[in-house]
Amino acid sequence: MTTIDLTLEQLLRLRIYACQAQSLSVEEARVLLVEMMRQNTIKDNTIRNLLGTQTNVL
Repeated sequence: MTTIDLTLEQLLRLRIYACQAQSLSVEEARVLLVEMMRQNTIKDNTIRNLLGTQTNVL
């Protein structure tokens, strides 16, 4: 497995999420997409800050 592969558990969660997304209205999907992008940006910033902290210590 390469570092970009998903685990079976992640694939299952993704499949469940995709099935649930089928019942969303367009507006609900837009709101969800914006929220997911916000959370992804926070995650990226957190990783960047942690890596920055680690490199400053070394």
